[in-house]
Amino acid sequence: MCTRVLWNTNDIAVLTGRTMDWPESTEPLIVAFPRGRVRDGGLMLGEVAVADNPLRWTSTYASLATSIYGIGTVDGFNERGFAAHGLYLQSTDVGVRKPEIPGLHIGMWVQYLLDQASSVAEALDLVQGIQLVMVSAHGFEATMHLAIEDAGGDSAILEFAAGELVVHHGRDFTLMTNDPTYAEQMNLLAAQDFSHPTSELALPGNVNAVDRFQRAAYYSALLPKPVDERQAVAGVMAIMRNVSVPFGAPYADFGVYNTEYRSVCDLSNLTYYFELTISPSVIWMELEGLNLDEGAQAQAIDPYDESLTGNVTQRFAPRDVGF
Repeated sequence: MCTRVLWNTNDIAVLTGRTMDWPESTEPLIVAFPRGRVRDGGLMLGEVAVADNPLRWTSTYASLATSIYGIGTVDGFNERGFAAHGLYLQSTDVGVRKPEIPGLHIGMWVQYLLDQASSVAEALDLVQGIQLVMVSAHGFEATMHLAIEDAGGDSAILEFAAGELVVHHGRDFTLMTNDPTYAEQMNLLAAQDFSHPTSELALPGNVNAVDRFQRAAYYSALLPKPVDERQAVAGVMAIMRNVSVPFGAPYADFGVYNTEYRSVCDLSNLTYYFELTISPSVIWMELEGLNLDEGAQAQAIDPYDESLTGNVTQRFAPRDVGF
């Protein structure tokens, strides 16, 4: 399921937190991709996912990203401070394939934008010239919508309905969860005034997407002015813990989708924080400490490695990621 929160109004850093809520492990790897990596948006795990006119490109920017099932990227940022996050949206409809338009399987949507966009504005231009193609993994269709933001604090939410791209663009679009669509979520949120939250204000407490959206709005409005980066990151991580789904908590229609991990992207300092829910340690990595030159190998760490703690930048090792 998942939640995303952007904090772009403090004086310290532009920060984005997200949770990954899923009924099983998404087999995450945290990967540092170098510049100049050749991509084929029609291949998935070595098989053809887009038969006609697949989108192919060479990455302009290096990125630090979390992969999902080895098929693509679901979270991360690039060296220009542009970030993207894929969250579940059951109502996603990418439409009928039009082979005259370059096709990109949806599992590579996030990575394509991280490779090629330096800002939200550039990303919105890039998505106009492609068509997404639906794929599935582990029995789940990859029905996603995207939240994107950049180091300047700009933000956008991207969804597909009846084959058409729907964009909500602006600095005020800081929150995202799952169904219903973003416009409907905003209408529901408008029924509650969280602009001046108090301890007396009733707050939804369930794990469904609407309740998590409203809790994220409430606690975001309460964030105190941070004195340094450490305090700012802690503020965002505290919200992500509050909107996380505990082990065993059921959704009415979906079963149990507990939170697997939480992350915070610091787009001002290009640092990525990651917290696996079964680990007692938060880990973090700094983009500038990684070899991202053209021709370098992809490097990765497995967040399920129990020896990881603290700054793990130097623990990255070359790895064949597969995309």
